[in-house]
Amino acid sequence: MDARFPQIADHLLLIERELRVQGWWDETPPSAEQLASQEPFSVDTLDFSQWLQWIFLPRMKQILEQDLPLPNASGILAMAEMVYANDAHKSRGIRVLLHQFDELITQAG
Repeated sequence: MDARFPQIADHLLLIERELRVQGWWDETPPSAEQLASQEPFSVDTLDFSQWLQWIFLPRMKQILEQDLPLPNASGILAMAEMVYANDAHKSRGIRVLLHQFDELITQAG
């Protein structure tokens, strides 16, 4: 098991909590077609917060639960900066968490 797994697991919970606090958590999942997007961050079918909730968090959970290799890099903060450019104050918490996640991923395992 990668030594970062416990810290990443905790961090994923913080990301989920922030999505809920900001009201960016959906109770109803997107359609199978929306989830099947091949575009980066599913930009053609999902809002960024939906991508975080329905694609990113489940994939990361699967990686941790199945002891799979972590990605070598993460560029989630760059996408968040673009998405939340007009809402910098409200999005500060999620951007900080995503920055920290990016840093965790780039650390040697």
